[in-house]
Amino acid sequence: MERICVLTGAGISAESGIRTFRDADGLWEGYDVMEVASPMGWAKNKELVLDFYNQRRRQLLKVKPNDAHKALVKLEERFDVQIITQNIDDLHERAGSKNVTHLHGELLKARSTFDEDLVMDWRKDICIGDFCEHNSQLRPHVVWFGEAVPMFQRAAEITKKADILMVIGTSMQVYPAAGLVDFAPPSIPIYFIDPRPNITESGNLEIIEKKAVEGVPEIVERLLNRNNKV
Repeated sequence: MERICVLTGAGISAESGIRTFRDADGLWEGYDVMEVASPMGWAKNKELVLDFYNQRRRQLLKVKPNDAHKALVKLEERFDVQIITQNIDDLHERAGSKNVTHLHGELLKARSTFDEDLVMDWRKDICIGDFCEHNSQLRPHVVWFGEAVPMFQRAAEITKKADILMVIGTSMQVYPAAGLVDFAPPSIPIYFIDPRPNITESGNLEIIEKKAVEGVPEIVERLLNRNNKV
């Protein structure tokens, strides 16, 4: 069974109503990202950081997977599909994808500030005074700027084994995630789906200049039809 590695970013979830991570002037919904997404911001104002992610969590619980998320699930009928996402939402899982690696953490989880391996499911607000079993404050289970990306090595190993690579809704400008493409075997087909691509088409790289909800179902149908003819 051929292996498809899918790298997804904010663009795929934006079409479900999840606001994109960061716009051109370095703000995230009016916040300086370093105030709400860095260890320094956490040390400075925990209440602000918790409130910011509490708002994001409430928003996430109100939205649904879109046609791009659902189309990727169809690929599992005929391919070994591994999704590596930069997004902290659970829309891939809710759509039905079985193999999802979250590079930057998960919004619907909390973790201990005493033991980073102590992670728990968490769908409500995280408040000051919400402690783990070690009597330490809980924080969002999200990778902030300046922190290590624990799942990167796993993601790199998945990418190395790919027969086909799909890149959806991400500029691939934020490292280390942007470096994952370099781990893909040379000359495998790469489909880059984005309405405003920042790269140019080349030999094995095909650009689909469309939104995820349009471009992903198109490529999925093409791959499924191609596989039917083999």
